[in-house]
Amino acid sequence: MELKTQIHAKDGEQELHITRQFDLPVELIFKAYVEADIVAQWMGTNVIKLEAKRHGSYQLETTDPKGNKHRFSGTIHDCTPQQKIIRTFEMEGTPFGVQLEIYTFEALSESTSKLSMHVIYESVALRDQVLQLPFKQGINMAHNRIEELLRKQK
Repeated sequence: MELKTQIHAKDGEQELHITRQFDLPVELIFKAYVEADIVAQWMGTNVIKLEAKRHGSYQLETTDPKGNKHRFSGTIHDCTPQQKIIRTFEMEGTPFGVQLEIYTFEALSESTSKLSMHVIYESVALRDQVLQLPFKQGINMAHNRIEELLRKQK
């Protein structure tokens, strides 16, 4: 699998910079993060709540192949259509803690766009633990699903 999503992690820093260019308009990429039905499809999750607005919140629940439920939740601090989302993210029942995520959406042309994600962890150690997981492959797979799903809606 070609890894189109790029992850930049400097040694000794508690953050990640993630970028991906899409052959889709910025409006569609933004929708993939704020419309519950689209989020549910590309993430393969149950969207319990998604208030895509300033001071909103969200809660997602996924069931793994063994039937275990995993919850993800956070607060949306800012949501500027087709431009930016600032939110927290927490995986309940894991040692990873709360992370701050800043998503920036940029139109490169009428039909192409760029997503930049700045993710800040509580510590360098927690960030490094995430990087030990198949994180790079997982985020690439997720972004590939977004692209496949939204191409059909174009």
